Amino acid sequence: MAQFHPHTLKFLSALNKNNNKEWFEKNRKTYEAVREDFIGIVSAIINNVSAFDPSIAQQDARKCLFRINRDIRFSKNKVPYKNNIGAFISKGGKNTPLAGYYIHIQPGEIFIAGGIWMPEAPILAKIRQEVDYNFSEFKKIVESKPFKKTYGKLDMEGKLSRPPKNYDPENPAIEYLKLKSFVAVAKVDEATLSKGNYVKKASTSFKTLYPLISFLNRAVE
Repeated sequence: MAQFHPHTLKFLSALNKNNNKEWFEKNRKTYEAVREDFIGIVSAIINNVSAFDPSIAQQDARKCLFRINRDIRFSKNKVPYKNNIGAFISKGGKNTPLAGYYIHIQPGEIFIAGGIWMPEAPILAKIRQEVDYNFSEFKKIVESKPFKKTYGKLDMEGKLSRPPKNYDPENPAIEYLKLKSFVAVAKVDEATLSKGNYVKKASTSFKTLYPLISFLNRAVE
C-alpha cells in the first residue's frame, strides 16, 4: 500500500526553518526518500482515478510532481525551496491549461483540490460561456450533496464584484460567471497521512470532483 514517508511533514517543517542550499544538501537523502514515497502516492491515485476518468490513465506520476526548487528569477523573495510538495494530475500533463486534480502537502496546510485556477482570458471566456449555456447541468454538479459535503462550494478567490462584460446582472448564473477561477478545495487533516488512508480519501474526493473536471475540459476543448 502506497504511504507517505514518515518524515514527510517533519522534513518540510525543518526545510521551512532552514531554507538554504547548504541545509538542503545535507538532508538531500531524506528529501529523495520523501519524494520517492510521494511518487508512489500519486501513482496509486492515478491508478484509482483512471477507473472513472480514463483520460488520465497514461500520466506518469513523476511528471505530475512540481519541483521543490522555487523560480526566483523575477521574485524579491530569494528563498530557494518551496516548503511543500505537490502534484497536478491532468490528461494534458502538469503544465496544461486543462482542468485536473491537485495534491498539496504542507505542514498546517494539507488539501486536495481540482479545477482550473486563473485561466487566461480566452479560456475563461469559454468556461463562462459553457456555464451560461448549460447552467442547469453546472449547478447540479457544484450544488449536489456529495460535492457540498466534500468541498463546500467553489473557491471565491478573485471573484468579480460586478458582472463580466456582456453578461446580464439578472442572469441566473451570474454569481458563478463572476468567478475568475473554477476550483474546489477540501482540507485534509495530518492524521490522514499517518494512518495510511490518504490514497483512498483523495481518490474518493476526486471521484466527486470528476463531473466538474469533465464539464470544464469540455468547455476548454
